[in-house]
Amino acid sequence: MRFVGIIGPLLAGLFLGPLRADEGRNASPYAQQVVASLPAFRPAPAPAGVIRLWGHGSFSRPFMRLLVARWARGFARFHPDITIREETYGTSSAIPALALGAGDLAILGEEILPEAVDTFRRVKLYEPFSVEIANGSVDVRNFDYAQMFFVHKDNPLAQLTLTQLDAIFGAEHRRGAPRNFRTWGDVGLTGEWADKPITPYGWRTDDSFGFYLEQTLLAGSHRWNSALREFRHINRPDGSIYDHGQQALDGLAQDRYGIAVSNIRYAGPDVKALKVAEHEGAPYVAVTARTLIDHTYPLSRTIPAFLDRAPGQPVEPKVKEFLRYILSREGQQDIVDDGRYLPLAPAMVAAQLKKLE
Repeated sequence: MRFVGIIGPLLAGLFLGPLRADEGRNASPYAQQVVASLPAFRPAPAPAGVIRLWGHGSFSRPFMRLLVARWARGFARFHPDITIREETYGTSSAIPALALGAGDLAILGEEILPEAVDTFRRVKLYEPFSVEIANGSVDVRNFDYAQMFFVHKDNPLAQLTLTQLDAIFGAEHRRGAPRNFRTWGDVGLTGEWADKPITPYGWRTDDSFGFYLEQTLLAGSHRWNSALREFRHINRPDGSIYDHGQQALDGLAQDRYGIAVSNIRYAGPDVKALKVAEHEGAPYVAVTARTLIDHTYPLSRTIPAFLDRAPGQPVEPKVKEFLRYILSREGQQDIVDDGRYLPLAPAMVAAQLKKLE
């Protein structure tokens, strides 16, 4: 276990290395403007004690640990008698720890899976209580980067709707397309492109990335285009990882008639990112820090924190106070300084604070 609180700066040096402000690639003047507009933290009375925090991380990689150290260090300025005990060994262990009473707060690295909800419900007979605390990143690996869509550089398309993408990647076109789209002519291309089959590239459908797309893009469908070329991480002999997103875009770069879901961090000169709209008539939006913070990009993602709050009962005071700090100007500034996730917009912060009342 790790204790981070009034001894946060010491532990940061021992376990985490220097807390750098340039760790990620999300630097954005807009993010700083958003944080500056948030209310400053005003501490409320809370009992002394320990908050046991589980979540996104591993024994060998810090992931959420660096950000938790920042939060704990900032929180200790207001509540030096509350200590954060950090157990960030992975998203998959966080909800079970909460359900079994080993943790007070679970911070996940992605959206919660149904299996985790079921685990908690079987033990507690109600669902875990959630609060959104950050936005996913633009392009930082392991920090909920944006799911984006790409075509070959020769493809004349610049944009697609989620309705069209559902009909391309899925098999049930639940978003309202008249049929499945299997050729480029189905999305309006003419000439030599009209009769060319579309080859989709992407994550494995049983990956958490695939589950996210099932819930969002495919509107809950579990049926995918049978032509989908699926990729998983490959561990190389030298210890490096050939990421699934890189494999997808490498394949697309060699396939003039393909389309891929991946992230801009893996994009080379032979592929281009598409703008995406929720539906026909809605604005087409590119992925930027601004569009992810404002949730104008249709597949924007958020980072959830979960706690054990029985229906009709108040949030435990120490946990509530720590979450209030995370949702404050100071706590969201910690996110910006950490440089991986993106802060929440003011309206989202207000909505989460209201949930804690």
